[in-house]
Amino acid sequence: MATTFGPSALATPANAITVARLLVAPLCFAMIDGDDGSWAAFPLWFVLCATDGIDGFLARRHGTTRSGAFLDPLADKVLVLGALMALVAHSVFSWIPVALIAVRELLISLYRSVAGKRGITVPASRLAKLKTLVQQFAVAFALLPPTAQHVPGLAKAVLWVAVVLTLVSGAQYLLGASATARRQLAR
Repeated sequence: MATTFGPSALATPANAITVARLLVAPLCFAMIDGDDGSWAAFPLWFVLCATDGIDGFLARRHGTTRSGAFLDPLADKVLVLGALMALVAHSVFSWIPVALIAVRELLISLYRSVAGKRGITVPASRLAKLKTLVQQFAVAFALLPPTAQHVPGLAKAVLWVAVVLTLVSGAQYLLGASATARRQLAR
C-alpha cells in the first residue's frame, strides 16, 4: 500500500526528485559548450526532463503537497531558463525569444506568489504543460548533435513555437486572474 502525504508534507518522494533535478541542473548547463550540440549534455537533459514526469506521477500517487506545487514549477523554470541562457551564451539561440519566455515566467511566478499568499493555488494549465514540453524539445534539438549540426533551424523553429505557447498560456493565466478579481469585487 502506498504512503499518502498530506498537503503540508515536505519530505516526499516527488519532492526528493524535484530537488535532485534542481541540484543537477547546473551540471547540465556547464556541459553546454557550443552550437554543435553535446553528447554529454543531451542525455543529462533527457533525464532531467523525464524525471519531471516521474515526480508528477509520484505526487499524484502519494498526494500532492503545497511544497511540491511550488518546487515543481520552480524546477521546470530553472531547467528551461538555465539551458536557454546557456544556449544564448553560446550563440545557439537569440536572446529575444529567451527574454520573452523569461519575462512571462517571471510575471506568472509573481502572480502565483501573490495568489498563494491569499490562499489561492494556481495549478498549471494543459497549455502551460504543453509550453514546458515544447521548450524542453527546443533545448533537446539544440543539444542533440545530429539536429544541432545538420538541422540547426529545427531547434530555433521549435523555440519560436514555444514562445507563442508561452505568451498565450501567460495571457490565459492573466485573463483568468482578471476574471477572478472581478468576481471577488462583485461580491
